[in-house]
Amino acid sequence: MTQKIIIAILFFTTSFYAQNIKSIQLRPLQENNYSSIVPLGTVLELSFDDLDADSKDYNYRIEHMTHDWQKSRLLSSQFIDGFDENSILSVTNSFNTFQNYTHYAVKIPNINSVITKSGNYLISVIDDYDEVIFSRKFVLYENTTTVAVNVSRSRNTKTINTQQTVEFTINHPSLRINNPSQEINVVLLKNENWNEKITDLQPTFFKQNQLQYTYSNKTNFWGGNEYLNFDSKFIRNQSLNVVRIEMRDLFHHYLYPFTYDENGKYRYNPDINGQFVIRTLEAANPNTEADYAMMHFTLFADEPFAEKGVYVYGAFNNFEINEENKLFYNFEDKSYQGAFLLKQGFYNYTFATVDKNEVVDTNEINGTYFQTENEYTVLVYYKPFGGLYDRVVGIGSGYYNQSR
Repeated sequence: MTQKIIIAILFFTTSFYAQNIKSIQLRPLQENNYSSIVPLGTVLELSFDDLDADSKDYNYRIEHMTHDWQKSRLLSSQFIDGFDENSILSVTNSFNTFQNYTHYAVKIPNINSVITKSGNYLISVIDDYDEVIFSRKFVLYENTTTVAVNVSRSRNTKTINTQQTVEFTINHPSLRINNPSQEINVVLLKNENWNEKITDLQPTFFKQNQLQYTYSNKTNFWGGNEYLNFDSKFIRNQSLNVVRIEMRDLFHHYLYPFTYDENGKYRYNPDINGQFVIRTLEAANPNTEADYAMMHFTLFADEPFAEKGVYVYGAFNNFEINEENKLFYNFEDKSYQGAFLLKQGFYNYTFATVDKNEVVDTNEINGTYFQTENEYTVLVYYKPFGGLYDRVVGIGSGYYNQSR
């Protein structure tokens, strides 16, 4: 397993309008829950801002997918009661902000769209021209199996200080599995980042009503390092890791610089695994009253990374690489610098390098260590012989525990 991610299309934008779409979230209604992997029947809310602030008409479209994210064979009437495409009706304009925007939100399920099957799903927002503005993945699962997950330090002497090993067991007393190699697919996901996953795993041991996956190396992940963070809950005053604020056409927040050290060490820093939370302490409703600030990032490095681009990386843009979050090297200051708009809130982020072959490396700048606290999720897909679709019959989660 390698954490270097092959990106087929490096600079991806679905449409002209997508440039002004910000703060996309797809989450349950519970506070401090950032997961879009939820039990079937759970209410998820998709929300986003359009900085054009002109109250466009957007629709959402829901598609059922296979375990490897291809469009499934199911007709929409087979996985949804109601309509798979409908208008987004919750549309509100920002209030008392320097950056004007329109906030859109829709809950799934709703009176027009009730999903009836477990599985992988893709929800897309489309405009008047039937053009996809953006898409997000989510997973609805059944509790038909139980999955026990264990995360430990790598046993491989070459990677014992840099990787973590994930082992798991699937217990299925109420599910008849005749041929696990053909009927079961599992996906092992790190920090719910679909760019960092392991697939194509077969059980190493079989017991009655139990499948065990106890690989030594095949389920190893690079540990990485804890995410960096900042808090912009105050638009006019400094907060966590914001060292300077300027007011121009809108507020500019300058973050505490990060210094690259090729001999860096693991640093303990509680994080939320790359996620972000929209919030402001200066208004009652962060959906429409939180403002946007131009966030300035600085990465000190004695020399530029040869033939590589440097990017800010995190869930704030779906762990994607694009021109907006690219940093540029300043030879006078010996630093990478860049800035882009983000809504007030608490953000995790890190730095990624991208080489000429479009390979993304999230470890080169920040390092990779076995101590890092990561969350691993196991998704169990079941498609019996003759079945029409991949059910998600269980999930399990595990964290690395340094005391082991």
